[in-house]
Amino acid sequence: MTTPWGEPALTRFPEDPRDGLRAWDASDEYLLRHLAAERVPLDGTVVVLGDRWGALVTALAAHRPVQITDSFLAQEATRANLARAGAEPDAVRLLTTQDPPPERVDVLLVRVPKSLALLEDQLLRLAPAVHAGTVVVGTGMVKEIHTSTLRLFERILGPTRTSLAEKKARLIFCTPDPAPERPANPWPYVYALPDGIGPAARGTVVNHAGVFCADRLDIGTRFFLGHLPPAGGGRVVDLGCGNGVVGTSVALADPAAEVLFVDESFQAVASAEATYQANGAPGHAEFRVGDGLAGVPSGSVDLVLSNPPFHSHQATTDATAWRMFTGARRTLRPGGELWVVGNRHLGYHVKLRKLFGNSRLVASDPKFVVLKAVKR
Repeated sequence: MTTPWGEPALTRFPEDPRDGLRAWDASDEYLLRHLAAERVPLDGTVVVLGDRWGALVTALAAHRPVQITDSFLAQEATRANLARAGAEPDAVRLLTTQDPPPERVDVLLVRVPKSLALLEDQLLRLAPAVHAGTVVVGTGMVKEIHTSTLRLFERILGPTRTSLAEKKARLIFCTPDPAPERPANPWPYVYALPDGIGPAARGTVVNHAGVFCADRLDIGTRFFLGHLPPAGGGRVVDLGCGNGVVGTSVALADPAAEVLFVDESFQAVASAEATYQANGAPGHAEFRVGDGLAGVPSGSVDLVLSNPPFHSHQATTDATAWRMFTGARRTLRPGGELWVVGNRHLGYHVKLRKLFGNSRLVASDPKFVVLKAVKR
């Protein structure tokens, strides 16, 4: 990536030479050019929110910025990109969206996230640290910045306008209001589950901002809950757990089961733990933020349950699902099972047969399928 501070070599995480997706885009470049052209002072506390693969903080490492991200993968990519660029180990302070934000912010750079809810939550958390002299600049591709995005900046921080578009990217300029009447933070959002979904019926869901289907049970998970297998007192993984409804349902149905909740989103794992606790689920549970099943011992799991995502930010890709499936095969014991729910058109049965040598259709409706693969 070409920047006013050099040309760092950047990769996503996990690094895959077959992956043609870049670790930056035109919106990252546009923001960095603006900072240099306008000579924005970077000697105070610089906070970068939503830096997807560490492109922004790697370019600005000499100014010792703070990165705030919801993504474990983005954080790992940042570490790798900083090391590749020769930055000092402590050049960037790495925070998650669940960590307390800095007490003072002099420059706030925002890579607009896909989730408007996550943006709302994080701006509200950062607002007390923003002062009248704070420079606030957002960035994103034109298709990612909507009127609702601008209204959110204006409602929480102050008057907001946008730049002209360059290479289909746009900047957001916000002038902080030193004494605004800020709304209360509505996150996390809590709602009740419907009837007819098994052991978790009428239970409670706790959704932190940015977690899929924040205010209702998504239809894919609802279909999955109606067809979950018995855990048999074994070790179960809710892989890509989101708000944890699937794993919590397993724990409620089988108190002897050991359930591991895993997601690469810090917000998701916090939601899963809160959902599990809100429903008084018995038994043993572990909550882990990470890259799928990396770090889970081989042959240590009896059952893996998953509703894999098929997007990486704006890109449609099956790379995440493939990593989930390969991780499941490695960690399952012989005879262990992977159960997957997904849209019919995704063709997961082909991938499962290629990897496991088998795939069985458990249930289907016009939109979704539930598939089972057994490790031989």
